[in-house]
Amino acid sequence: MAHFDLIIRNGVVVTGAGSAKADIAIAGGRIARVGSLATADAGDVLDARGLHVLPGVIDTHVHFREPGLTHKEDLETGTRAAALGGVTCVFDMPNTSPETTSAERVTEKVQLARGRSFADHAFFAGATAENADALGEIERTPGCAGVKLFMGSSTGSLLIEDDATIARVLGATRRRVAVHAEDEPRLRARRIFAEHDRPETHGIWRDAECARRAVERIIALARAAKRQVHVLHATTAGEAALLKDAKDVATMETTPQHLTLTAPQCYERLKSFAQMNPPIRSEEHRAALWAAIAAGVLDTVGSDHAPHTREEKEKPYPASPSGLPGVQTMLPLMLNHVAEGRLTLERLVQLLCESPARVFGIAGKGRIAEGFDADFALVDPSARQTLRNQDMASRCGWTPFDGMKVQGRVIATVLRGHIIMRDGAVSGPAIGAPARFA
Repeated sequence: MAHFDLIIRNGVVVTGAGSAKADIAIAGGRIARVGSLATADAGDVLDARGLHVLPGVIDTHVHFREPGLTHKEDLETGTRAAALGGVTCVFDMPNTSPETTSAERVTEKVQLARGRSFADHAFFAGATAENADALGEIERTPGCAGVKLFMGSSTGSLLIEDDATIARVLGATRRRVAVHAEDEPRLRARRIFAEHDRPETHGIWRDAECARRAVERIIALARAAKRQVHVLHATTAGEAALLKDAKDVATMETTPQHLTLTAPQCYERLKSFAQMNPPIRSEEHRAALWAAIAAGVLDTVGSDHAPHTREEKEKPYPASPSGLPGVQTMLPLMLNHVAEGRLTLERLVQLLCESPARVFGIAGKGRIAEGFDADFALVDPSARQTLRNQDMASRCGWTPFDGMKVQGRVIATVLRGHIIMRDGAVSGPAIGAPARFA
């Protein structure tokens, strides 16, 4: 009789290609067998009867604020929220304090995460004019997710706005570059539209043309350099139209916020608690994002988890900082969209698991197949719940979706064969380790 460390029994296994009832055997932190395992034995058994077993979610866009900004989040609280949301791997952004702009800073973050992270992890290095020529070395640092390029100013001071320096970044790197695509010259020119104490003007200042223009530029620069880029948090119909015809050089991400909320309604209800970069946009743009999902144009969904304290968000706009928490609510929100018929569970798995691994070349993650890491999110797609501030593990303690009723609940999270969350309680161990890359 075969003996394994853990067997997940009686669940419906979901992949991007389809769903089927199957058992999963785990040994040494990896998937050893998938199929009918009625006669197999294991040290532990997780009964998934009535549940769907998804690959662990890969969130390639989080801001966990450590070091330097830990009053609003750190690696422990951020990954605890991730575990509650079925997320087993996270990519953390470089706009911390100090900013992550060298191999030494990447290594420092890897060390900070040791023994404190409930998710596997990697850390982006931020591109600057000063480090542009060294990025090829920096991106090879163990635990580095690649390079993040800010074409438009956002939280922090990382910014490269001119084409010549962007071309240097693309020329120096070999891995796919993640891009915050807003056009800085247009942002500067339109700053006058950001009216005091009127957060609803955020999308007028940082308008759809800011995003479209930056995406048009980065596509041209990527083609000239023969390099691959990943456009983060795309929000507009114009970006989707450009990226549809740029699959030779570009992949596309959006966020659950931009798929769920619309302006101006979100500002009427949430005020500056709906403020993020790029902004939440009108229903016309939200519909274009859903159309991009249906057409296979949109590759990944990332949370852009960007927590700030309530006190910071309550400052009069535009002194209020941009950013919303979301790593814990991403999968429940997307499950609710499945329940409402906007996408299938299989497409959800492609967007949140398989495609992030493909886009960034993550080794051993994103799929339920023999030899892959035993990372899973066990979900009940029919369970109803209300998202509440008091249930959020993030240090900021709030969610823009407070009070929202959703269908779909994460019941358990498994990281490399360890059950780290069950029934809303994170029990550890904090075994998160640096992600591996092909």
